[in-house]
Amino acid sequence: MEQKKKIYNRIKANLALHQVKNKELAEHLGVSVQTVSKWCTNYSQPSVPQLFEIAVFLQVPVPELLEPVKLR
Repeated sequence: MEQKKKIYNRIKANLALHQVKNKELAEHLGVSVQTVSKWCTNYSQPSVPQLFEIAVFLQVPVPELLEPVKLR
């Protein structure tokens, strides 16, 4: 049986890695918690300026937020 590889959102992964809650990021960016949740579930994506601000907030390079995490 072939197992599917799960692809996880990098924003969500980095929030967990840095122990930052969606609410903290939302407050920093001035957006709703629902907006951050949509980004974390790939329902929608942040704008380019928001992406840069997320990278600054999490202290990670922007490419770190763009490549999907693949888990087996």
